[in-house]
Amino acid sequence: MAELIIPGPQGRIEARYTEPPYPGAPIALVLHPHPKAGGTMQDPISIMLYQMFERAGFGVLRYNSRGVGRSQGVYDQGIGELEDAAYVLDYIENLSESPRYVWCAGYSFGAWITLQLLMRRPEIDGFLAISPPANHYDLSFLAPCPASGLIVSGDADSIASPEDVERALTKVRVQKGEVIERAKVKGANHFYVDKRDELIELCEQYLLKRLEDAEEKLRLEAEED
Repeated sequence: MAELIIPGPQGRIEARYTEPPYPGAPIALVLHPHPKAGGTMQDPISIMLYQMFERAGFGVLRYNSRGVGRSQGVYDQGIGELEDAAYVLDYIENLSESPRYVWCAGYSFGAWITLQLLMRRPEIDGFLAISPPANHYDLSFLAPCPASGLIVSGDADSIASPEDVERALTKVRVQKGEVIERAKVKGANHFYVDKRDELIELCEQYLLKRLEDAEEKLRLEAEED
């Protein structure tokens, strides 16, 4: 893992980066929780998501959004934070050699930014949105959602309750062939205290199944050719 300073829209962006293990390897971007609530790229769940992608053979990057840690700029109500995410995605794509797949994962506020980012970036193949705060932010912009992914909630979350997420998703449409899957972690609060291993195991199972299905599809298409 390398420490990076990326020249971003508002100055430097502090990041951590693991190179793709081979040319064409998939890449992933990990987004942290709300800056005003102490969210940084050193958040435990953000680190665990990063490590999960490493284990799966991804090149992966996590970073501090503007005004966090050594990243320059100031908090911008999500607007500038989305600009940072798009900029950093460009950066990691430029560091990679024709990545096979592009994924994005975010926790809490980072999940909301993740869902917005995939609406703007058609190259994103999959996403993980952990506890998106649907009670604070409207999700109706997912119209239609262009990629398949997993949204996870803790069933004891009083900050971003699964019921709020379910209500928000009733307004969401999904492009043909894409699926938004839902999962709950029993007994987990918003911070997944004593439930983080369970959360990551759930996410990892989903990720590996998606990768396996994608490879099988490619194999079948190659046989048809």
